[in-house]
Amino acid sequence: MRVNRIGLVVHGGRVEAVDTARVVRSWCEEHAVGCTDIDVWHDGGRRGTREEVDVAGDPDLIVTLGGDGTFLRGARLAAENDALVLGVDLGRVGFLTEVSAAGVRSALDAVREDRLRIDSRMLLALRASRRLEVPADVEAWVRYGRGPLLPPPQVRSDCEVDDEWGIPLDVTALNDVVLEKLARDRQVSVGVYVSGRLLASYSADALLVATPTGSTAYSFAAGGPVVSPRAEALVFTPVAPHMAFDRSVVTAPDEPVGLRVLERSGPAAVSIDGQLRGVLDPGDWIGVYAAPRRLRAVRLGPMDFYGRLRERMNLTDAPAAVADGTPAPLWSVTTPPPGDLAHLALLTVPDGPSPIL
Repeated sequence: MRVNRIGLVVHGGRVEAVDTARVVRSWCEEHAVGCTDIDVWHDGGRRGTREEVDVAGDPDLIVTLGGDGTFLRGARLAAENDALVLGVDLGRVGFLTEVSAAGVRSALDAVREDRLRIDSRMLLALRASRRLEVPADVEAWVRYGRGPLLPPPQVRSDCEVDDEWGIPLDVTALNDVVLEKLARDRQVSVGVYVSGRLLASYSADALLVATPTGSTAYSFAAGGPVVSPRAEALVFTPVAPHMAFDRSVVTAPDEPVGLRVLERSGPAAVSIDGQLRGVLDPGDWIGVYAAPRRLRAVRLGPMDFYGRLRERMNLTDAPAAVADGTPAPLWSVTTPPPGDLAHLALLTVPDGPSPIL
């Protein structure tokens, strides 16, 4: 593909990220490609997504230098501009980033020469009973030791505002949308609806709706399932619910999950990909559903999600499983499997891996 402009999102607190940014800028100079640093904290405040993209000159490739948190910031920009995003891994438990700092130059060459795959990831969209905003007293509390909050979400101009379906907000989530308690000594009480039907009323520390990508983030920490990033689903997970039913529920993309704050609940915070975006009072609600847009992430080889899961989560084999026999065979995604497992091999097809049956 032709790369005209790169938007650079750098974790400024990591020396390796700052050094790698110089490599990216040098590559851009050599290939006459525009490069703009996207500073999410600007002049003491923060820009909205559209404004950040406009100031960066509408980049067609976003390069993130950091961990998964930095990648999420870049993904928000890429989704807004339908740009590609390339994550350079400088984190500790990265599931989203693609290449190491040492491989960034060759990765940019591969993108420029069209030697890449595009990994299409599901995103979440949001409707609400009212506009989201963070009260001044809450903002002062959560900003302690951190930078300024993102500006309040705008209303999407391409969607209708409806009395029953609420206000469509101009936000997307790659990982999750979370409704959580603000007071330590009081859980939130929330009615949870799936596809318009009441599932149950929960009293919990938080309730979250995750994408398959986000299934290995907060949802996983709360006991939710690991879902293949190639799957199309929403994962609803309660966090420390005060009830017997504490399981996750996996829904289809066209089965929205509604969360209504109940009368006896305290206020609830709405976080999108870990960023506080608003506070709801009893009677308010949000609806989470699959977004019409997708994230397009650069992949330079086969996606070894399960190998990465084993590595990042430090999975070890049960002693009883391997004590008296041969351990399960392990091979890389680029190595042909043993003959007796050949029927499980994956072929690369235009739309992604497909099992040979």
